[in-house]
Amino acid sequence: MSNNQNNKEEQLFSYKNQKLLTNPIGKDNPITVQVLGICSVLAVTVQLKPSLVLAISVVAVMGLANVIISLLRNTIPSRIRIIVQLTVIASLVIIVDQVLKAGMYDVSRQLSIFVGLIITNCIIMGRLEGFALYNKPWPSFLDGIGNAAGYASVLIAVGFIRELFGSGTLMSYQVIPQSFYDFGYENNGLFILPPMAMFAVGIIIWVHRSRDKELVDVS
Repeated sequence: MSNNQNNKEEQLFSYKNQKLLTNPIGKDNPITVQVLGICSVLAVTVQLKPSLVLAISVVAVMGLANVIISLLRNTIPSRIRIIVQLTVIASLVIIVDQVLKAGMYDVSRQLSIFVGLIITNCIIMGRLEGFALYNKPWPSFLDGIGNAAGYASVLIAVGFIRELFGSGTLMSYQVIPQSFYDFGYENNGLFILPPMAMFAVGIIIWVHRSRDKELVDVS
């Protein structure tokens, strides 16, 4: 019995499955490699808190959507598969939106329409269409969580940089000592403007690609 359990655990956390989870966070990051899903990165990253909440929301929606589509993959007619995928995503997004309104209303207002726009996030649609439709639920779950985490890592990094240097705070708490301001330090207003989000994403993409020779060669 224990041998069977060990074998199942080995299969669940095989090298291939681990790569499904870890590759999108680093080497195959959907933002830095494929330049997908950057609209929300540019729009909601003025502060770290909404960036973090949106990131968690995308992880939840993407992981569950991949599992649901994988479970239904053999019953979905090919001609309506996109409609089914959108229906699944929209249902999950509505649930997430209601949870945010009930528990984090201020953040929900800050995110505004961008929670709803998770429905059209091309990363989610791409993984449903390209992976979940052809794979079993567990690998699909790992693929969804991995790609969502890759997206989330960039979202949170940009939110961290913009709030720290633009407002001198993190999660709305002041982290730059008052003594710095007394000596003449001023927050950089450029960081809270939309162009800085583009610059930050561009720098992250440049750093990531400069570390991976394969990506440089392809470019």
